[in-house]
Amino acid sequence: MAKASRTTARNGKRPSLDPVTLEVIRNALPAVANEMAADLQRTSYNMMIYEVRDFCTALIDPDGQLISQNVGGVSHFVADLGVIIVDGMKRYGRKGFAPGDVVITNHQAVAGQHLNNVVIYMPYFYKGELLMFSMVRAHWIDVGGMSTGFGAGPQVADPWLEGLQLDQLKIYEKGKLNETLYRVLKDNIRFPESSLGDMKSQMAACRLAARRMDELFEKYGKDTILAAIDHIFDETETKCRNVVSQLPDGVYEAASAMDDDGVLKGDPVPIRVKVTIRKGEMVIDLSGCSKERKAGINSRTLAGARVAYKALTGPLDPVNEGSFRALQVIIPEGSIMMARFPAPMAGWSIIVPTVVDTIVKALSQAMRDRVPAGHHGLLGGSVVFFGVHPKTNRRFVVQSIEGGGWGGRPTEDGESATVSVCQGDVRNGSIEGIEIKCPVLVESRGLRQDSCGAGQFRGGLGIDVRVRNLVEGRWNFEQARRLNCPPWGLWGGSAGEAGGYLLRRPGENEFKPIVGAHVPVPLHAEAIVRTGGGGGWGDPFDRAAEVVANDVAEGFISAAAARKLYGVVLRGDMSLDEKATQRLRMRLGSAQKTKPANGKPAKRSKGRSR
Repeated sequence: MAKASRTTARNGKRPSLDPVTLEVIRNALPAVANEMAADLQRTSYNMMIYEVRDFCTALIDPDGQLISQNVGGVSHFVADLGVIIVDGMKRYGRKGFAPGDVVITNHQAVAGQHLNNVVIYMPYFYKGELLMFSMVRAHWIDVGGMSTGFGAGPQVADPWLEGLQLDQLKIYEKGKLNETLYRVLKDNIRFPESSLGDMKSQMAACRLAARRMDELFEKYGKDTILAAIDHIFDETETKCRNVVSQLPDGVYEAASAMDDDGVLKGDPVPIRVKVTIRKGEMVIDLSGCSKERKAGINSRTLAGARVAYKALTGPLDPVNEGSFRALQVIIPEGSIMMARFPAPMAGWSIIVPTVVDTIVKALSQAMRDRVPAGHHGLLGGSVVFFGVHPKTNRRFVVQSIEGGGWGGRPTEDGESATVSVCQGDVRNGSIEGIEIKCPVLVESRGLRQDSCGAGQFRGGLGIDVRVRNLVEGRWNFEQARRLNCPPWGLWGGSAGEAGGYLLRRPGENEFKPIVGAHVPVPLHAEAIVRTGGGGGWGDPFDRAAEVVANDVAEGFISAAAARKLYGVVLRGDMSLDEKATQRLRMRLGSAQKTKPANGKPAKRSKGRSR
């Protein structure tokens, strides 16, 4: 149910809004967040921000409600912004904030992510009244400890080993720098110029938001702006309810798993979801997921459920608090996604994309014409190599996020080499930028033939990135966690291949699988970062033989895979042999049209539909 309006005019009535003013404000609020993002990118020091775009910018009200977030901002950040403001208000109180304050925080007791995701936020006052906060969450390349790159990894046992913990600290108070805190940060970070430069960029983006909000409030007035925000929340909620109300009421279930948590080898990490739809409302129950683990793959986040819900109800619309009012998320305390501090969270995001996929899979029966097969389900293939640059004698770190294959869709193939559903407009680092700044050679970056799941609409392809280090250094190699539960197919489609990491040291003939953080390597070692492919949608024998032949010509699949998986026969010159194809398909027989994903369909509970 929509919340009561926070704004009333002096006569006790909600201010009236003409449609034109409402639309101007509706578009202005995301525009402010987008301009913050542009400012951050232009001024940041860290490739993860200006190149890869691992950040989000937002406006949050004092109650922790999301007013706007930048378009393309990291999707799985959206669930964990308001809780920071709620915690900050408890810590300082409404009167504890003043103009010129700047707060820095990354503490996992509330933020629930790896410590590299540092939040800077500032209070916004209009005529002396605290009305909202501007906020930037961005990935720093280092926060001390074992955090260099994408975080310390699941083997790190606690947050103290991971890096610096910053718990709602004012780096500026009433405009005055906290010199002591600044020195602590500078002295405990391996790349202080980069990280502290990024901090200043985050602050600049927040100050820009304050200037833009001043302009809006001066032009339209406080009552009108706040009334418009309430109205936008209400309309967004209604749109989401309308989408869900078109789905059959009932209880839908699905399950998946990670191979293990990186510490207890061979012990699967279960993901079980139950989605209840009733009269336009949706309940996503994640109580059946794993309990919190000793390995650092825990988190405190609603991101899995919220990202899935947003993708299903309004993927192209700006996000705000109204986007989630008709959603109830159930995650009990002590769950892997509601872990209790100091449970380790260095690899917090590993599980989230697979949770999103599993929720979507559960709804495949209710939304057959809209739900894709499983995608690669990880936050891309992380490229992390660091050491000392021989020309400058200064530390460097190579960072990139490589995309994988998305699942085939009801009307077309899955996208290839694309970051996960949780990453917004994150992109990989450019080869030129990497090689100019760091002593490495990117020998290749290409699609992985046959990594896609077969189907009427095949999955997208993963990629292989091959990197040679030109100095001694250390690599971070994440564990391949979807070997036993690869990206699933739907309705007769087959699963895509999982990803992984390979290393070949000088003198070795073969690349070998490898896992580990801070792995030392000699000069001229070569690593391959391999990402998974997406599952297929529909019976592979329903894919036109001419399309399969074109896939072979393009190098997406091999001639052997065309024959084995699609029943398509090619001649020696790779032209289509139509008669042989017809005979082979008849002999092999067509797969059932509704073949379940991974042998088990998404479950709809009997007798519980409404």
